[in-house]
Amino acid sequence: MSNHRLPLRLFSTVSRCQKQPGALCQPHPRRQASTLTSSTEASEDADSSSSLSTPGPSDEAINSFDPIARSRSRKLRLPPSRYRVRPPKYYRGPLHPHQSPPTSSPSSRLFTPGPFTLPRLLQTYTSTLRPDLMTLSYTHFPPGQRPPPAPPRLRTWDNSSPYHLNRPARPPGGGGSALPLLRKPITFRNVPALSKITVHSLVKGATGDSAYLHVAGMVLQAITSVRCTVHRAKKTVASFGLKEGKAISLSCELKGEDMYHFLAQCVDVVMPGIKDWKGVSGKSGDGSGNIGWKFDSETVGAWPEVEVNYDAYPPKMIPVIDIIVHTTATNDKDARLLLSSLGVPFHGKHVN
Repeated sequence: MSNHRLPLRLFSTVSRCQKQPGALCQPHPRRQASTLTSSTEASEDADSSSSLSTPGPSDEAINSFDPIARSRSRKLRLPPSRYRVRPPKYYRGPLHPHQSPPTSSPSSRLFTPGPFTLPRLLQTYTSTLRPDLMTLSYTHFPPGQRPPPAPPRLRTWDNSSPYHLNRPARPPGGGGSALPLLRKPITFRNVPALSKITVHSLVKGATGDSAYLHVAGMVLQAITSVRCTVHRAKKTVASFGLKEGKAISLSCELKGEDMYHFLAQCVDVVMPGIKDWKGVSGKSGDGSGNIGWKFDSETVGAWPEVEVNYDAYPPKMIPVIDIIVHTTATNDKDARLLLSSLGVPFHGKHVN
């Protein structure tokens, strides 16, 4: 048999035997780790050289290493915008080569750092209230069932009179909205949740003295930890003493952690301390899932952030605040169910 037809392993053994005629042609035995008797025998097959014993750079190389001088010695300067990543200011469609990074990226224009804390109210909503709300608002639709046809929005005439002939249809009747928001079936994707909270204060005394506006701004900033936005009068009303461009009200918009901390403080600290307070009126709501209520100046003065430094705020200048809770619900019934589960009390007849 010629050598070129032998397998590679057998060919190497035969060629080694041809070089050493006196040696026995036996394959080298494979050594397993369990058959080694000592560490000395195991180190025979290991490489004696190690990367730890490799000598480091010389002192001359260390002293000559100067990256700043090397960059200054370049004749051709790098363009300044090479390492400056600026996301596009406008969205030009999904096929445009320059796309904005996600909002979670620090290079995004819409990036918001955080969250830095995990509010207790948010934990309660995520772990307990959210599945309970989905169960309470669940509507079962058997497989294959089609939704009923929507009734016509415009009312037709019953032709009980000859004057009804060729008359156009009448607009919808009743006291409700002509085009209410559609309520989709509640699933795990659209469980009602808090969207934002707006704290607003109309400072009537600001028409004669700007100190009222400054005190109201300090109070709102203390209880919300958010910088206030000043609103000015759009036109002059002589009976109210308003002048166009005069600062008349303040507002703060809370989202994320500040929103949950503020609502938890309202429910746990402020509302239980109000004497003879029945709760939020059941008629409050705009029909789109937003609920609001008002706190008078005495209640605002009992806020922990205001009460701890009460001498800094003149009692007569403490403002009245309006709180509007915006939710993702599309009607007042779901929004009221959400706020009731969070601890906001309601009284009176509920108007949905």
